[in-house]
Amino acid sequence: MGRHASTPSRSRIAGRPALLGGLAVLLIAAIGLGLVWWRSGDDDAEAADCSDRQTVRVTVAPEVGPLVERLLSRPEPLGGGACAVAEVTAEEPLQTLASVGALDAAALPQVWVPDSSLWTARAGGADVQAAGSLASSPLVLATSRAAADQLGWTSTPPTWGQALGTGRPLAVPDLTASAEGLSALAAVRQSLGGGADADNAVVAAVLAAGRGEVPSPADALTAGTEGGADAPLVPVSEQEVLAANTAAGSDSLVAVYPSDGSPSLDYPVLQVGAADAAHPEAVDAVVRTLTAASAATQVRAAGFRDQEGSAPEGAGPDTGVQEAAPASLELDAAALQGLLGRLSSLATPSRLLTVVDVSTSMSAPAGDGTRATLARDATKSALTLLPDSYSGGVWAFAYRLDGDRDYVELAPLRQFGADAGGQTQRELIDGQFDSLPGLLSPGGTGLYDTTLAAVRAAQNAYDPASVNSVVLITDGENDDDTGIGLDELLSTLRAEADPDRPVKVVGIALGPDADQGALQQIADATGGAAYAALDPEDLQSVLFDAIRRRS
Repeated sequence: MGRHASTPSRSRIAGRPALLGGLAVLLIAAIGLGLVWWRSGDDDAEAADCSDRQTVRVTVAPEVGPLVERLLSRPEPLGGGACAVAEVTAEEPLQTLASVGALDAAALPQVWVPDSSLWTARAGGADVQAAGSLASSPLVLATSRAAADQLGWTSTPPTWGQALGTGRPLAVPDLTASAEGLSALAAVRQSLGGGADADNAVVAAVLAAGRGEVPSPADALTAGTEGGADAPLVPVSEQEVLAANTAAGSDSLVAVYPSDGSPSLDYPVLQVGAADAAHPEAVDAVVRTLTAASAATQVRAAGFRDQEGSAPEGAGPDTGVQEAAPASLELDAAALQGLLGRLSSLATPSRLLTVVDVSTSMSAPAGDGTRATLARDATKSALTLLPDSYSGGVWAFAYRLDGDRDYVELAPLRQFGADAGGQTQRELIDGQFDSLPGLLSPGGTGLYDTTLAAVRAAQNAYDPASVNSVVLITDGENDDDTGIGLDELLSTLRAEADPDRPVKVVGIALGPDADQGALQQIADATGGAAYAALDPEDLQSVLFDAIRRRS
């Protein structure tokens, strides 16, 4: 996101010890190593007073690296010829968090300054103690000044919830590595009142942000500095707005402060356990320097607000950042952690075989159309939310659509971004959804034979890196007297269940005539779920909820 520490004089690159375990190694490779600065205190008088130099390991978020280096640039006398000397490492908080959970105490920082206290909640059982705060920076929605004017936000800022509903692209930072992204989505959820509808709105934004055509946060900031009225929205800290404008030589990027308040990055100063009990006085001296009120001038000069909330240097009406501190929005910590868990589950892609009833009963009126057009519109709408990393296939079923078979494959299971004969799999599926109302066929509904065949097909095409599911949409009940019965279907599903290739069936009963009882039993046999969509407006929310819950 462009928050990188600059390399000061007398700097060198220093590697971190390798993280233990496969996941930690991947995180190190993905995020990269931080910059380490050694401050030795070259002043001769100071050197004479520091015969006992006690090194304190300090790890900080990259954007406060230069600030912390300046604050800790001189040895801190401790008396008796001893002094504290800081070894400052700048690295992303996620990397430090992995270290806290994997490395020996001697390899850990003694003082850690991440961008947010959210990281302490994710540190599990690690011994991390808060000792104060270095700085703060409110969370804002960044976009171009022209876009803010066009949206009417210059005079009337939106709530977080309203900001999500503009239809403008939203560049959501990586939720596993970004306190800004998680805080922004928690603010949106809180603004919308919590609950299932709020969860669905947030998750829809995350899924949509995973689509290939949605800009990255860095690209969104660049677009904002270029001033176009079509610039996307991106949740970032106030400090990043100032930094982006400064780097671009622009004043076009502006911070929009939502009317229901802003969560803040609070840059806590944390002591990590008793990593080096031999030098507690040196650790205390470093902590005092970082949390002292006297640091405020340098904090503001670096683009942050100080402990009193005073404006950073460069704030003002023409710079995109307001001088007055915005109203604070306190996030519900428990709800935020729960949201993190739900959003983290989306990191595993879905592999969805969607099986849609095309028996003639689907021509029954529903809303402004028919059940078939309702199914078409709902599935097409859900498709627009799913990232290219997800996979999908489509079947239609009724009675003997393909010889003796009750079903026909319209699109095989493939990743949405994959090539499908001159078009993407997403485009192929979208076209097949369009065709559903024209495929209606008389004769009945082969629900049970189709369900068993779909589960077997999903098992054969199983992807261990995905959540594999069959989404079954029907408005009726099984009336194929020549096929298997419900008891045989259930016993076969249980007998063929493979713990190494689990496939869940998500059954959606469309309308009052659907056999929801049978769908529930099928779902129970496969570890899935069953839903009722009795009204036209239900199907869209039910379909999305089924995808979101992964069951």
